[in-house]
Amino acid sequence: MSTLPSSTFPNSNLSLSTSLSSQKLPLFHTLFPKPLPFPHLRIQTPPPFLPPLLCKSPEGTEADEAAPPPEEDEWLQKLPEKSKPLYSHSLPCIEAWLRSLGFCQSKEDRALWVVHKPDWHAQLSLDVTDLYIRYLKSGPGNLEKDVERRFSYALSREDIENAVLGGP
Repeated sequence: MSTLPSSTFPNSNLSLSTSLSSQKLPLFHTLFPKPLPFPHLRIQTPPPFLPPLLCKSPEGTEADEAAPPPEEDEWLQKLPEKSKPLYSHSLPCIEAWLRSLGFCQSKEDRALWVVHKPDWHAQLSLDVTDLYIRYLKSGPGNLEKDVERRFSYALSREDIENAVLGGP
């Protein structure tokens, strides 16, 4: 494996591997981050359990919870029509919409949301270009493995809601 000399990057101890460009980065890099090949950058791998949430747990306990913002009703009232594409919604409107569907926002990763339905559990991630959902085999139901789906923000809020809440 060859590296670029450190003189290529003045005032830096960084050396890049030329084979790095041939590596394929994972599609769900924002959902499930993995350590990067640079030893000086430390990104924690998420624990195997669900992250701390900003709402009630499925058991109804209130450990480490924050009350929903008082202006949430205001954002729900500002939601565009259900037939409008999701990209026409503001982020506060999307967050209020997800809370109204029963999703809970992660404290550690504000783009990660979790929902516990009687028949399935899922993690939803708001990525830059798409909305991702992963139905977890560790939840109720009989999934053999996690099921992942991706939805474009160009789809209507109604279509995304129906698809996501339809389950795996």
